[in-house]
Amino acid sequence: MEKVTRFKEANIIDGRAAAARVRAEVAERVLQLKAAGTTPCLAVILVGEDPASVSYVTGKQKALAEVGMADRSIRLPEQTAEAELLSLIAGLNADGSVHGILVQLPLPPHIDEEKVISAILPEKDVDGFHPVNAGNLLIGRKSFLPCTPNGILRLLKEGGIETDGRRAVVIGRSNIVGKPVALLLARREWNATVTICHTGTKDLADITRQADILIAAAGRPGTVVADMVKPGAAVIDVGVNRIPDASKKSGFRLVGDVDFDGVKAVASHITPVPGGVGPMTIAMLMANTLEAAESAAARAAAGQGR
Repeated sequence: MEKVTRFKEANIIDGRAAAARVRAEVAERVLQLKAAGTTPCLAVILVGEDPASVSYVTGKQKALAEVGMADRSIRLPEQTAEAELLSLIAGLNADGSVHGILVQLPLPPHIDEEKVISAILPEKDVDGFHPVNAGNLLIGRKSFLPCTPNGILRLLKEGGIETDGRRAVVIGRSNIVGKPVALLLARREWNATVTICHTGTKDLADITRQADILIAAAGRPGTVVADMVKPGAAVIDVGVNRIPDASKKSGFRLVGDVDFDGVKAVASHITPVPGGVGPMTIAMLMANTLEAAESAAARAAAGQGR
């Protein structure tokens, strides 16, 4: 039997440290923009009191304060009518002092998420979810990139992980992570050969074992275990799952989609959960908001209005 190379310990890609570097870069450019008369501003809209969503919004507000941006967060009761939310978005679209608009998902069942996302002006859609931005991503035009996929690419760069000519496998086909990260990795500047796997994929392990870069975004703990990973592969864990843990005050702990302890003995690089992809998502949101403010300032200087 051929001897399989195993790594005693994978290199841990520190998402918190990488995110801190991104926020520092953003903060420096925010100071420059403020000196020129523009204060970047993000409006985060939260409908309801979903605990996870409240936590995410709080994290975004903290990041806004850290990089020196204006925070226009708005919290609405869960029973808020769809028409009321759409009217609020229309007002923010027309407000030149607001550069980015983000509606925290998921929304209550009575509100159409697609309608809400489409109501945000593409130039203020710092989540990168608007159909115009999604289409531009597909055809390779400049657009706001979805924050989590963009954060994944930054982590690959931070980890010194080569993508050119490498085989990348993405587990998950969501519009938020799976599809966009696959499209980005296939671009010429990253130049990976990409396979997307999902719930209909047969013989998943046979495919994942071919991956030089494995991105797990299935939303299910334990999706990736050690014998599914090619020795020396880089493994990016996007999953954030709550599982019961009586030893924790909260009664639960966070885990990813990857069996971290098992896989780190096989992989060359791996992201932890928490502390991996998560912090990068918010950091890239700050970067997108800054870009939106810089673009708005440039349009104003050129006399083009909003």
